[in-house]
Amino acid sequence: MQHDGHPHASWSTAVRATLHCLTGCAIGEVLGMVIGTALGWDSVPTLLLAIALAFFFGYALTLRGVLKAGVDLRSAIRVALAADTLSIAVMELIDNGVIALWPGAMDTGLGDPLFWWVLAIALAAAFVVTTPVNKWMIGRGKGHAVVHQYHH
Repeated sequence: MQHDGHPHASWSTAVRATLHCLTGCAIGEVLGMVIGTALGWDSVPTLLLAIALAFFFGYALTLRGVLKAGVDLRSAIRVALAADTLSIAVMELIDNGVIALWPGAMDTGLGDPLFWWVLAIALAAAFVVTTPVNKWMIGRGKGHAVVHQYHH
């Protein structure tokens, strides 16, 4: 299904792309928040670690699939950067924005249910906001449309 030479951007395609992105982001985000919180770091270093790990794991999941399709590492890195950068950036902006702005969320410990509830709500909000972004990018042959050719 093509439209003007670009892949069809259905909502289901956008949802699948966003869920893929959310998986990598959530792994990095949760790991970063857990590490920063467990080490007693302040909010800013904790958020920076969570963001860095979200990008790392987001790119890593895409790289894994593209490399598995037989693409060389240099090309696979370019594909991952092209496919995921905007999606991860939007997801992290929303996710960390919710966490940073939620009263008391950055002051909780790992044993506090508020820590986990706010993290879950933030990831859900990031998914809702990022899905239309991915739909728009896929419809223009960008984002996960770049990776789609490597999926079997």
